[in-house]
Amino acid sequence: MATEQVLIIGGGALGPKVACRLKRLRPDWEVTVVEQQEEIACSICGIPYYISGDVAEIKGLMTASFQMVRSREFFENAKDVRIRTKTRAIALDRQSKQVRVRHMETGAEETLSYDKLVLATGRRPRPLDAPGCDLPGVISATTLRQAEDVKQRLSKGDVARAVIVGAGPRGLEMTAAVSDLWGVETAVVESGPQVLPDLVDLPVARMVQQEVQSRGVQVFLNESVREILTSSGEHSLEVVTSNQRLPADLVIIALGAEPRTELGLSAGLVVSPSGGLIVNQRLQTSDPAIYAGGGCIENFHLLTGKATYFFEPSLAHRQGRVIGTNLSGGCVTFPGVIGSFTLKVFDLAVAGAGLTLGAARREGLAAEAALVVQQDHAHFYPTQELIYLQLVVDRNSKRLLGAQGVSPNGDALVGRINSIAALLLHRGSIEDLANLEVAYSPPYATALDIVNTVANTAENIITGFNQSISVAEFQHLFLEEAEDDVICLDVRGAANAAPFVALFKERWLNIPQETLKHRFDEIPRDKRLILICNAGMRSYEALRQLQTRGFDNAVGLQGGVAALKKAGILNVG
Repeated sequence: MATEQVLIIGGGALGPKVACRLKRLRPDWEVTVVEQQEEIACSICGIPYYISGDVAEIKGLMTASFQMVRSREFFENAKDVRIRTKTRAIALDRQSKQVRVRHMETGAEETLSYDKLVLATGRRPRPLDAPGCDLPGVISATTLRQAEDVKQRLSKGDVARAVIVGAGPRGLEMTAAVSDLWGVETAVVESGPQVLPDLVDLPVARMVQQEVQSRGVQVFLNESVREILTSSGEHSLEVVTSNQRLPADLVIIALGAEPRTELGLSAGLVVSPSGGLIVNQRLQTSDPAIYAGGGCIENFHLLTGKATYFFEPSLAHRQGRVIGTNLSGGCVTFPGVIGSFTLKVFDLAVAGAGLTLGAARREGLAAEAALVVQQDHAHFYPTQELIYLQLVVDRNSKRLLGAQGVSPNGDALVGRINSIAALLLHRGSIEDLANLEVAYSPPYATALDIVNTVANTAENIITGFNQSISVAEFQHLFLEEAEDDVICLDVRGAANAAPFVALFKERWLNIPQETLKHRFDEIPRDKRLILICNAGMRSYEALRQLQTRGFDNAVGLQGGVAALKKAGILNVG
């Protein structure tokens, strides 16, 4: 193949990956990356951890794993890739195969030619549609310069109160960043009914919210920002919401992101209704000479069969390799996504893959969820943490649909989510997960791993052996409605149950599971029963015992008292 000119627009995660892969396959080709920022290939996802102090220097977000700074000189000398920073692509002429660019510092324009073009333009922060977003101290913190500005304000003591707008992943990461180390009074405003909307189901969201609130952060749900004003009072800003006024010295807008596709759209490339460039499995746009990937494209969701917008840096790296290979003359495909993610919220890891229960049901699937609480190590090993893991399955086909969870031990949680993600990718079933072979040693796992346990629990729910409710359903049924015909049957030991019996009196009945077979006559048949234990296992045993004795009025609480406490729903004793 003759030498070709390849032009890449965008120097985030995808663009440099494409360039480096292509140059390894075609060292004689001319590859140029155009990036409007001063930095190239910097780790934007690391910004919260730089602000929090976990990453000591901003340079850490600009280095390769072997500590070399990913500068223009690095790419040009080590990778033989031409880099044009502080340069914005402003127009694309597909007929002449040329891109008009403007130098950000001088305003001068020039035309760059290409044989093949890659659009790696990524995404932009979703704006807040409210007056005052351009005021000093209102920021998205999505560039290194903005990150340095925020950290400087914090380190100088200029910020006593902060308001984070949006409780998605970025919003919660920034919440932890400004409030944990710096001691800033922080409030989170979210227009939806839960934190991490559309990413996790309510039971898991409640656990994440509890972690945030336990750090002194105020969380305001179902509340939108109407205006941001300057203030002459103790604090420089005032955030006006649909319900109140919040003083602030710093406002961080974290409403997610949207694809940056105006260059391709203006050139006539096909764009989806949600704004992402449409590509085929080889990651070609509607123009075969133009490829695209990362945050600016629409992806194919392998579980729903529909288009979806999804962005993770790891996705951009994988797609970058596919594009680089295909540009060089290869023929590889990118099958699609299942939506794996993870984030750190204070000391709590959150992770998931696939569909939530809500999303699966909106797709018309007969979805069910099973939540299990279990140690990450053997129960007798001296150090261990709990994992709270929810599995979503299809009742009819028994196909795995998704998983999500939280744990203080992020490595343990992410490892389990990744194993489930691999099965989701290949249309795995409950049986596949129940029999998944997991490496075991007491310091690292339990003999029956939580991924096996949650699959077994899901199987029991589908077959009707385990009739259960979630912590959110428990809160509504037992605490909010508080109807007289609903009582809790606590099957733990008397010492564990005593504080609950003292609080709820006749609404909380304690009969230890090991004595249950002798005390069936103490259990009212005219009441609706919620069976409760520490984590859900003994209550399931008790449920089966009651079912065999003709009790059709009982359900178990998924995750037991451990899940209630983690969600901040019932902290007793």
